[in-house]
Amino acid sequence: MFATRVIDIEDKESYNKFICGHKKGHFLQLWEWGQVKKRTGWTPLPLVLEQDGEICGAMMMLKRKLPIPKLNKCILYSPRGPVIDIEQAEWCRHLFMGAQKVARTEQAIFIKIDPDVKKDQRDFTEILQNNGFKRNETGINFEGVQPNFVFRLEVAETEENLLAAMHSKWRYNIRLAERKGVKIRIAQDKRELPEFYSLLKETALRDKFLVREYVYFEWIWDYMVENGFAKIFLAEFEGKIIAATLMMITGEKAWYLYGASSNDYRNVMPNYLIQWEMIRWAKELGCCIYDFRGVSGDLDESNPLYGLYKFKKGFNGELTEFTGEWDLVNLPVYYWLWNNLLPHYQKLSRRRGNAE
Repeated sequence: MFATRVIDIEDKESYNKFICGHKKGHFLQLWEWGQVKKRTGWTPLPLVLEQDGEICGAMMMLKRKLPIPKLNKCILYSPRGPVIDIEQAEWCRHLFMGAQKVARTEQAIFIKIDPDVKKDQRDFTEILQNNGFKRNETGINFEGVQPNFVFRLEVAETEENLLAAMHSKWRYNIRLAERKGVKIRIAQDKRELPEFYSLLKETALRDKFLVREYVYFEWIWDYMVENGFAKIFLAEFEGKIIAATLMMITGEKAWYLYGASSNDYRNVMPNYLIQWEMIRWAKELGCCIYDFRGVSGDLDESNPLYGLYKFKKGFNGELTEFTGEWDLVNLPVYYWLWNNLLPHYQKLSRRRGNAE
């Protein structure tokens, strides 16, 4: 007997246990990540599918109201959801039916998912289509909410084999950093968070990307680090912190989420050593996968994002393309407005705001 319901905090432990123990589990589906997003204006709606009282599927859905006064409509987004055995078509059908019920109750225009499923798994594509989902084309760079292309490294091998499989220059840079005296450690206290953020802002200015406000990383510390789902790694050289990273952990998988480094001391190669120490630590935890996260799908060397691809590729990860974004439409007229008129409305609103 199948049943779906949106759970509350009393079920947090069993929900997280399911997410962490499932092969499709993801940090973006954790209860705690829902709380991080709640602080940014989303409402977490963790939906579970139960069979005879036991969880067999889940979707952490995030609700966001439309930025239009007096229009009581919203969108629902399940980042890297669902967490379910994707071969079980009947389970998927029941879970998606439950999600549709939530969408009707919340007056959601659509439900967006971007599953942790490779693009070549055509059976799951058929399941999505049979349940009314339509693919949302997002391009090959970073046009989607989550990256469509990532690098993943299987870390079950010995350290010697992992090093041997890397590009020789990467091994050299790791050993160079060690010879120069770079030391890697895990931040133990929230008072070290400003050091991480300072380096992140320095990196954002250098590489020309936007960075979230400091309070966002405080929330990540409070909900993710404090509960064992994240770690901040720091690279020290001559008494100074010169590089830092944020790593997420869920079950047997780890993710490199943010990286930052000083404009100084780049010649001692801290970024290579800090990655290697994160890989080693993930391996010690019993992880099977170390995910370097996003790269561009355009592998032309003239692509400005090629350097990011080259850095991650050197560690010998596998380029993985996900199935992408899929939308399940609940209110077709509003969905058309969302795709065709809302972008113009937001652009006009920003112009008015700037003028004022």
